[in-house]
Amino acid sequence: MNLSVVVLAAGEGTRLKSHIPKVLHEVVGRSLLEHVLDAVAPLKGSVGVVLGRGADLVKERLSYCVGLNFFLQKERRGSGDAVKPTAGWLKKRGGDVLVLCGDAPLIRPETIKALYRLHAKQKNAVTLLTATVDDATGYGRVRRDVAGRPVAIVEHKDASVDERTIREINSGAYCFSVEDLLSGLTRLRPNNAKGEYYITDVVADIVGRGRPVGALCLSNGEEILGVNNRWELADAGRRLKDRLLRRLMDSGVTVVDPSSTWVDVGVRVGRDTILEPGTLLKGNTSIGCQSVVGPWTRLTDCRVGDGVVLEAVFAEDARVNNGARVGPWARLRPGAVVGSGAHVGNFVEIKKSRLGSGAKVNHLSYIGDAEVGAGVNVGAGVITCNYDGFNKHPTVMGPGAFIGSNVNLVAPVRVGAGAVVGAGSTITKNVPADALVLERSSVVVKAGWARERRQRSKKT
Repeated sequence: MNLSVVVLAAGEGTRLKSHIPKVLHEVVGRSLLEHVLDAVAPLKGSVGVVLGRGADLVKERLSYCVGLNFFLQKERRGSGDAVKPTAGWLKKRGGDVLVLCGDAPLIRPETIKALYRLHAKQKNAVTLLTATVDDATGYGRVRRDVAGRPVAIVEHKDASVDERTIREINSGAYCFSVEDLLSGLTRLRPNNAKGEYYITDVVADIVGRGRPVGALCLSNGEEILGVNNRWELADAGRRLKDRLLRRLMDSGVTVVDPSSTWVDVGVRVGRDTILEPGTLLKGNTSIGCQSVVGPWTRLTDCRVGDGVVLEAVFAEDARVNNGARVGPWARLRPGAVVGSGAHVGNFVEIKKSRLGSGAKVNHLSYIGDAEVGAGVNVGAGVITCNYDGFNKHPTVMGPGAFIGSNVNLVAPVRVGAGAVVGAGSTITKNVPADALVLERSSVVVKAGWARERRQRSKKT
């Protein structure tokens, strides 16, 4: 198989009103262009991407993609002109070429494969990807002859009354014989009001020369939808999100309210896990089996084990091990690790710290740059004072230690295994194992002082 893929990604995207190149706008964790590249990846063909404004930004975003070929459309003069920079590359490769739009993220790999299979089976010069829709207003209509062969793509503004009743529309995706495409490009002329070069005119040229033309018509037009404005961007995101959620539910995940649950394409969730309303799973987050996530939880690039409960949790680049409970209203910052069976409670923030198995930090605490041993109990209002204004310093709490409420642990400091730190203490020195440490000022009581103050206040 000698197959090339050309993805047209040079569009201005003026209706998005953005400083970001159109194809870099994101839905469900991938840019529009990356969704298209993901869809063609199973074909294992050589891929060329035609860029325009913001080409360097696109190249930077795709730097992880090995073997991509980039081409520059210096002036945006239509879809036919966009293909021209690839002509030399395609001539060397020969064979067939898929031409796709970089702003159509809903296209499925199965559909692209089917288009190419049909093209090869029928030995066509070009095979169109089309769709039947209820409302074709604004789209190019596909006109067929009496034998059912496509013979023309008629733009809406040029269509006759009868042609406007046609419900089959052109998607902008094609499979060409490279030889026929290049031949058509040499005869392409800007014979239109905009003075642009249209790839549909190449199709017309192929038809006019009597070369074989075919079409794969989809019964559902969703896949061919492009993104031209913010509303269509949101709509594409919703449709892709619904696909991903359906895939999760088919694999054994319960999604209580799909309308308020969002997942990115890189997310993985195990069987019998429940996603409650208001849950957002982003990046490469993975969740094990039989966990409960939500409501009102956002996880980004997190690893969550089996049997975990996360309620109203905001976490990024964190790990929560089997059987742990976090929340409600807890924050796990990058580097946070919650051990098996550990508890993190309400209004607790953990940053770059490890909680051992069975450890508890249940109320209103900040734990930063710390090692919290197995079975440690951290009381309400405990703070690790890890920053001296210049550098971060570590705090270590040995296994089984008990940290009383409203304690300040001024790092660097170590609390030994089994030690007890009395409530209200500010600890600046290491605490030996199994010791009790208290740091409190003397209590001064002045009997009757408050009553006398009130009486003086009344006289004045």
